[in-house]
Amino acid sequence: MALIIGLTGSIASGKSTVSAMLQDYRIPVVDADQISRDVVRPGEKAYQQIVEIFGDDILLADKSLNRKKLGAIIFPDKEKRIQLNEIVHPAVRGNMLKQREAYVDAGEKCVVLDIPLLFESKLTHFVDRTLVVYVNRQTQLERLMTRDDSSEADANSRINSQIPLDEKARMADAVIDNNGTQEHTKEQLTELLKSWKVI
Repeated sequence: MALIIGLTGSIASGKSTVSAMLQDYRIPVVDADQISRDVVRPGEKAYQQIVEIFGDDILLADKSLNRKKLGAIIFPDKEKRIQLNEIVHPAVRGNMLKQREAYVDAGEKCVVLDIPLLFESKLTHFVDRTLVVYVNRQTQLERLMTRDDSSEADANSRINSQIPLDEKARMADAVIDNNGTQEHTKEQLTELLKSWKVI
């Protein structure tokens, strides 16, 4: 029986780094972020619904979604965020489960579902174990401002739209502390995967 791990964190906590490390172990990762980009491509059902609700102003010249513009609308406005999530989430979930089942049917020992909003979206029933990539608030803020070249106010608004990392760490089956070096993060991951008998 395959072990399904739900990998999560918060914006700029280093979840993508851990996701890449998992692939070094040849553990398949189903990436909810990638799927969420795929389901909003022009021509997809979710894309049509988003344009109907948010208007043509959120489109780039090539008719694809201007994610920054859409983000600026939904991050400070809870109602608009809920509206968008009600379109995107069901499409993402369906696709994610299809990929998970394909890996399980192929005989994989372990499959990771990389879901940024695992707890927010109450998707823990999709997985057997939950793993949180943790950093402290200050590190998270600095990394986000550097990564996206955003103001402190904008970065704080994005961080505040998610459950605090301290809370996620308390809810998780396991936590990887990503405040230090990548080597330290990799060591923690290796130990964890060994203890869960997937490597």
